[in-house]
Amino acid sequence: MSIHVFPLAGTQVGSGSLTVIAGPCLAESMELCHQVAGTMQEICAELGMPYVFKASFDKANRTSVHSTRGSGMEAGLDILASVKENFGLPVTTDVHTAEQAAPVASVVDLLQVPAFLCRQSDLLEACAVTEKPVNVKKGQFLAPWDAQNIVTKLQNFGAQGVMLTERGTSFGYNALVVDMTGFETMRGFGVPVCFDATHSAQRPGGAGTSTGGVRESIPAMARAAAAVGIDAIFLEVHPNPEKALSDAATQWPLDKARDLLVSIQAIHRVRQAIG
Repeated sequence: MSIHVFPLAGTQVGSGSLTVIAGPCLAESMELCHQVAGTMQEICAELGMPYVFKASFDKANRTSVHSTRGSGMEAGLDILASVKENFGLPVTTDVHTAEQAAPVASVVDLLQVPAFLCRQSDLLEACAVTEKPVNVKKGQFLAPWDAQNIVTKLQNFGAQGVMLTERGTSFGYNALVVDMTGFETMRGFGVPVCFDATHSAQRPGGAGTSTGGVRESIPAMARAAAAVGIDAIFLEVHPNPEKALSDAATQWPLDKARDLLVSIQAIHRVRQAIG
């Protein structure tokens, strides 16, 4: 089946290149976001991989009432706008309510719908009518074939570009697994598919009042996804993951990002060569 490509990061997502969507989980500060954006831009330029900067202005789905949420939409969008202006990068962030879609779309190049909200019709419609492409993270509670309904909704709402992101499926208590066959299933809907390698390593609620995770599993899962076939790779990266204000257990160290992307890119190219 042919893929409905859409323009982003100077390329056509779904046309063969492997797009990198990466940044800190939370837009903790302007300084952090500039550091990560600059470093990742250099790495991706060297490797010939289109790059989109990602950071969240609000972490609305938190394990504990005491968990850090973020500085809010206005401050977060200011940071994203600054990254876009200073580095010339496309940017993305997630939206949690229909009311957020239009103001966020005025800044970002790609709207992201969180996994737990992937079936919210009002939110999907609000994102679609902005005429910005929409990346929907498949809910941990959905089978890959169930994501067809997400694509159909967005297309009926007039979305200009649709991408589905795999971020693991609930497997008992505090565990996620990734069904690698799901990538082919979701690409069969005619849309590009992304793999969220860092969230797939989570153990939701596994640390009591926060989400735990197994950072060491990220490279193996990312390489496996590249071997099956993906159009984009999503990574949350941080210069000091252990001190990150969100998802400290699974953000990938910034100083190890290049090595990880080199291995993923190599496998991606082999897969393209063998068809």
